[in-house]
Amino acid sequence: MGRKFWVGGNWKMNGDKKSIEEISKFLQTGPLDPNVEVVVGVPAIYLEYAKGILPTNVAPSAQNCYKVPKGAFTGEISPAMINDIGVKWVILGHSERRHVFGENDELVADKVAHALESGLNVVACIGEKLEEREAGKTEEVVYCQTKAIADKIKDWSKVVLAYEPVWAIGTGKTATPQQAQEVHQKLRAWLNKNVSESVANETRIVYGGSVTGANCVDLGKEADIDGFLVGGASLKPEFVQIVNAKK
Repeated sequence: MGRKFWVGGNWKMNGDKKSIEEISKFLQTGPLDPNVEVVVGVPAIYLEYAKGILPTNVAPSAQNCYKVPKGAFTGEISPAMINDIGVKWVILGHSERRHVFGENDELVADKVAHALESGLNVVACIGEKLEEREAGKTEEVVYCQTKAIADKIKDWSKVVLAYEPVWAIGTGKTATPQQAQEVHQKLRAWLNKNVSESVANETRIVYGGSVTGANCVDLGKEADIDGFLVGGASLKPEFVQIVNAKK
């Protein structure tokens, strides 16, 4: 069995009940490829609402959570709370969490480890900034981010690794299929060398960074690109096209 194609939509800090209803309708209409696992990252305040109206073949996800079950952490949510409302996914380490809110590799890794221990599926995000790519440091950065996570977890079966070059997120710039494939291939080789051959073969590595209906088919053809984490396009009907990129 090959790796099941995975497409996630990250709504970020967007949406209200009306727009979530509209998104749910176009996802319901689809049709969505039944061979693709589809997940959407919902603002925390709407998670339970979205769970109630999304079609059953689309799983809601939290966009963030903290590294402990409960406590005096104003404004945070925990994996225990996410579990309590029946949601099974969380996105962690997104570049906006790292570069806008200052989360470092160690904190991201602690959060990933705790979410997995709590039984959640985790979309763990990694990626380099433009100046790092231009300085030839892409591999160094993504290996370092991945190593921080690998050092704290043993079971990778509930992890989707999302490679998101920061310079391509929300900018309209997209890594070419070849650029993305090169990094995905190197990440898989790193997992093979530093974790295990089975983890390297089985872990889904998805691409994020201005994925659209226009470029998803070419990206999806690459051997080591196992799907996408989509930002703005996941709020629009073209998200259906992206889910169906492998058809």
